Amino acid sequence: MNDRETCAKLYCDLCDASIRKDADGIASVLADDYELIHMTGIRQGKRAYINAVLDGTLNYYSIAHDSVDVEVSPDGGRAAIRGRSRVNAAVFGGGRHTWRLQQDLKAEKRNGAWLLAESRASTY
Repeated sequence: MNDRETCAKLYCDLCDASIRKDADGIASVLADDYELIHMTGIRQGKRAYINAVLDGTLNYYSIAHDSVDVEVSPDGGRAAIRGRSRVNAAVFGGGRHTWRLQQDLKAEKRNGAWLLAESRASTY
């Protein structure tokens, strides 16, 4: 698997682990200094995101990917990932709904392994 495929898989693995409420699976693809910036502007670090998935603050039911685009930097150490997916979820106490969610993610190769370092959510 090349770097582009590996980075696309990181995004898909994060989505799948979030649906399963798999803390270890989520943790395995996120850098320790990972930050998620929600559409509302709320910022969550790695542990806060995992806890919100586990405690039901963020409930993901299904995710259908429309596209996952990856650009790897010329030095091969960073990547920009844009995932566009239809996400069925109930978040922050709201009702269950399907959103057209765009995630703009930054990935970094650390100690030879790709990890997600940041994600910005918006709609498309």
